[in-house]
Amino acid sequence: MSTMLRAAIVGATGYSGAEVVRLLLMHPHVAVTSVVSSSNPGALLSDGFPHLKQIVTDRLDAVDADLLKEKADVVFLATPHGVSTELSPKLLEAGLKVIDISGDFRLKSGEVYEQWYKHKPADAAYLNKAVYGMSEVFGDEVRGANFISNPGCYPTATTLGLAPLAAKGWIDPKSIIVDAKSGVSGAGRGLSMTTHYSEINENFYAYKVNKHQHTPEIEQTLARLTGEEAAITFTTHLVPMTRGILATIYVNLKEQHSEEEIFELFRSYYAGRRFVRIRDKGKYPATKEVWGSNYCDIGLSLDPRTGRLTVLSAIDNVVKGAAGQAVQNLNLMMGWDEATGLAFSPVYP
Repeated sequence: MSTMLRAAIVGATGYSGAEVVRLLLMHPHVAVTSVVSSSNPGALLSDGFPHLKQIVTDRLDAVDADLLKEKADVVFLATPHGVSTELSPKLLEAGLKVIDISGDFRLKSGEVYEQWYKHKPADAAYLNKAVYGMSEVFGDEVRGANFISNPGCYPTATTLGLAPLAAKGWIDPKSIIVDAKSGVSGAGRGLSMTTHYSEINENFYAYKVNKHQHTPEIEQTLARLTGEEAAITFTTHLVPMTRGILATIYVNLKEQHSEEEIFELFRSYYAGRRFVRIRDKGKYPATKEVWGSNYCDIGLSLDPRTGRLTVLSAIDNVVKGAAGQAVQNLNLMMGWDEATGLAFSPVYP
């Protein structure tokens, strides 16, 4: 294409924002024209992220909707919860495309958002306007949209592991148990006791038990797919690694199906989708095998003794769980091949 799409990244000094910058630097149709920080405007992005030294637009801009209107066509919002609620409407009214990586527009109910996120919800009109960008599930809705709410990292791993079953009506949506583990980067770059090296190293613990804010997001998507109310048990754990999520999902089937039928369902559902890889029978994914990539690897095992299905879903939480899926959504919005700028292999070991 003759003209590059101009992109601004708000929250570029966080892990997800910096990863959006890194990915867009490899995109053939996009130019990064503004990197934005509310905490340190005027500084250089490369001072905090030396690996991004080659970026042309290195000086951090302040958060200014009028400035963004002049410098960008699309804005990625990698901001703390509550910020996008105020900023997104201004950007949309200025005619910009918006991809929100925060959780502010994922839930369609403002009441549910306030209950789980403890922030004032966005205006209902904008909640309804935002397209939930689970690329492999709702990609047709993303095409041509101008406002995308990027899914959370845990919901991405979990939903991709359940979507074929939910869409087919094979599972009891109230039987689902999700045991998920994440690397420390999921907590962001800010310092805290729980992510301090000496606290997390050689340690492993659950957090936000039955209170994690991603719970209603997963339930909302499952309800869309099944047409039934979903109520999941969702337990998250922090493990001493930098990147990665492994979601181990246990679910009861409504009717008896063979393991071969289940494998065929998953392969058929994700046929043609570049970033979901179904493992062969008896093979299960590991976080190291998707590290630094936009892939989601899925393994399946049906227990003939209990009739219960175990689904294992692995992603890189910073890429497929945030920045990579945001770029994938941009590709769909613009009518480009969804793998543009993302067709690289995981880093291993």
